[in-house]
Formats: sequence, C-alpha cells, structure tokens
Amino acid sequence: MIHQIAIQPMDRMLVALSNILAKAEAHCEAKKIDPQALLRFRLYPDMFSFTRQVQLTCDFCARAASRLAGDELKSFADTETTFADLRARVAAARAHLASFAPDRFAGAADRPITIKIRGEDVTLPGLTFVTVYSLPQVYFHATTAYDILRHNGVDLGKRDFMAA
Repeated sequence: MIHQIAIQPMDRMLVALSNILAKAEAHCEAKKIDPQALLRFRLYPDMFSFTRQVQLTCDFCARAASRLAGDELKSFADTETTFADLRARVAAARAHLASFAPDRFAGAADRPITIKIRGEDVTLPGLTFVTVYSLPQVYFHATTAYDILRHNGVDLGKRDFMAA
C-alpha cells in the first residue's frame, strides 16, 4: 500500500521534474539566457532558489523512502550548479526509490517514523508521515520549482507537471 500511495507518486514527480529541467535548459539555449538566471531565481527573497527547490524535492523523496523502508537516510552533497547536475540528482533520487522492492514497505503504514520538526522530535505512523508530511513537502517544492520556470517564461503546462 505505501509503495502505491507514496513511492509511485514520488517517482512520477521526479520524472516530471527531470522533464521540466530539460525544457528549462532548452529555453535558456533558445533564448540565449544565462542558465544561472533561472538556477538562482527565487519567487521572493525569503524563498529558496530554483536549484534548492529541486534539491529539496529529491531529498524529501529519497528520505521518505528510506524512513518507510526502515533504512539509513539517503543524503546528497548539494553541489549542483547546472541543469545537467540537477538532472543527475533527480536520476540518483529515482534510482534510490527504485532500489526498494515494494515488499520493503510491508508494515510501513503502521511503523512509527520519528522526524525533527522545528527542532523537536515528532513520531508519526508511517501512513500519516506520508500523507501529512512527505507528499505535501514533495509537491510544495516541485510546484515551486515549476512556478519559478513558468514565471520566467519557460513553456510549461499542467501536462508537464503531471508527467503526462
């Protein structure tokens, strides 16, 4: 059950993210825009940059899968500076998700998952962790990355976000 309601949608969102990264890079090439203009762009000064939104989407996917499978957390170096680097990170996150057979999530819906929220340990059953914390985080950061690109004129639509 957890594989279907969490891992599969996360993987699909990572596919969409990889596709919009390719479109953003092509947009920069076609319009002769320095890629750093998009990679560093923020919707508002107190928000994370496009690059950080992509990194966080990958982190929330990979770490959720690890926690739900009872495995050690996957971590990335946060050194990406190009669209190619970001696509490689998305590919690594997808590979991490794929490394868990669906049966690794047996019992995960009821497994207690402890995370830090605002410096405090919070323990949630796996199903609550996925539906109330992980998936909203993934969608928030992926949506913000998408919105940054749309705001900057990259030709994207709902089908791109849905990986349709």
